[in-house]
Amino acid sequence: MSLSIRNQIAGTVLSVTAGEAMASVKVRLAGGQDITAAITTDAVKDLGLAEGSAVTALVKSTEVALATRPVEGISIRNQLAGTVTDVSTGGAMGAVNVAVEGGGLTAAITKDAVEELGLASGTAVVALIKSTEISLAAA
Repeated sequence: MSLSIRNQIAGTVLSVTAGEAMASVKVRLAGGQDITAAITTDAVKDLGLAEGSAVTALVKSTEVALATRPVEGISIRNQLAGTVTDVSTGGAMGAVNVAVEGGGLTAAITKDAVEELGLASGTAVVALIKSTEISLAAA
């Protein structure tokens, strides 16, 4: 199956905490950083997810926000440190490619944000992703 989702990073399930309808799945990405995905308990069962399962984390580029340093006092659990490798902007929007350990991410953000944050190749950033915006695929 081919997907339009550009952000795909391999990882291994560290833990699954299931509730009635939703589950919290902690994943260690290939580069060593951890993320949390909030998915349905049905999806956990359908994918056969358990500690040690190989997965691919999938995130749409429109769901990746960028900061120039770690953010405190925020409910977003996933903060991946990385370095900007490329920036391309159009009239209103920009695509920012970020290298993170074990893979890469693309963030679709406004041109104004690119300019205000001073994003350019080599800039250290933190990619912010809500756990509800991370999908998992069984590897």
